[in-house]
Amino acid sequence: MSRSGRHFLQIPGPTNVPDRVLRAMDHPTIDHRGPDFAELGKRVIAGMKRIVKTEAGEVVIYPASGTGAWEAALVNTLSPGDKVVMFETGHFAWLWDKLARKIGLDPQVIGADWRRAADPAAIESALRTDSGHEIKAVCVVQNETSTGCTTQVGEIRAAIDAAGHPALLMVDTISSLASIDMRMDEWGVDVIVAGSQKGLMLPPGLSFNAVSQKALEAHKTAALQRSYWDWAEMLGPNANGFFPYTPATNLLYGLAEAIDMLEEEGLANVFARHDRHAEATRRAVQAWGLEILCQEPRHYSSSLTAILMPEGHSADAFRKVVLENFDMSLGSGLSKVADKVFRIGHLGDFNDLMLMGTLAGVEMGLEIGGVPHQKGGVGAAMRYLAETAPAH
Repeated sequence: MSRSGRHFLQIPGPTNVPDRVLRAMDHPTIDHRGPDFAELGKRVIAGMKRIVKTEAGEVVIYPASGTGAWEAALVNTLSPGDKVVMFETGHFAWLWDKLARKIGLDPQVIGADWRRAADPAAIESALRTDSGHEIKAVCVVQNETSTGCTTQVGEIRAAIDAAGHPALLMVDTISSLASIDMRMDEWGVDVIVAGSQKGLMLPPGLSFNAVSQKALEAHKTAALQRSYWDWAEMLGPNANGFFPYTPATNLLYGLAEAIDMLEEEGLANVFARHDRHAEATRRAVQAWGLEILCQEPRHYSSSLTAILMPEGHSADAFRKVVLENFDMSLGSGLSKVADKVFRIGHLGDFNDLMLMGTLAGVEMGLEIGGVPHQKGGVGAAMRYLAETAPAH
């Protein structure tokens, strides 16, 4: 049936695409071998270096989903049979492990209960036992989209350094980049994996690697087969703003506009906005008497909040109630937490009133769906937002 008003897309990505980005993409396709495209290519590559905060590294942009950037990170730096340490923070860490096995690597997985972030001490311990330096990389997800737990990347770098280990540090920032701080050079990250459809406020279709000089050295001897994903094929043409194959031109127009929007707001302000909306959401959840999946407060995500359903109640049935009554999409639980949690995305192009509409839809859905809860979550969030409103 026809619905009035806008659909509330409150999954943790793809996120709402701002009008400015949509208008930027609404542009005639140009010659991707011509001078106008070269200017665009140089602009977005330089802009992405600023977003990941690297001066020493390189950025590679693929027409692909984040899964492509996962594969690119591994095949460009590693050889068949190489050991890599992976920390199972949730569904997406598990998928990266699955991909690594398929392409011939030997992941050493540190298991966990999906309710906290990667543990630096456990990673340090694994590296200390590897006196022969057979482990070639440590792979962590900065923000686990399935659970709402955020790993402290600087602490992972400190753990690797404390173990005196030469392993590369690879970080999936797919649901954190441009929402949660990433300091590639300062934190010694060797390969960043990112996607366009979350904090960068674009439709799906672009993925990214940001690559340190150490990772580029590893690339010279990496023996995993690669063609489409090969950094060497990309970096040559990229130096002049071009790509070795047909690029996603109109998405790159959108990316240039998105970078402008982020820098006009200021990255520090973007991160503070995400922190504030996340805290307001958590205050609503606590007022409802529901439980946040992430158990460690210092690991709470600023991109999304995953909420456990009361025993005996279906998260998917609740999400259906919200969709049918209020035309709002909430994130589902994935694999181990399927039907046990729902997820509220509060990242990307998002403001106070959008959050209040989201939380009102959740609270009304809890009532209509007969889910045990206490009233007042919307009020708790509203009070917090009023108390912390930025001065203008």
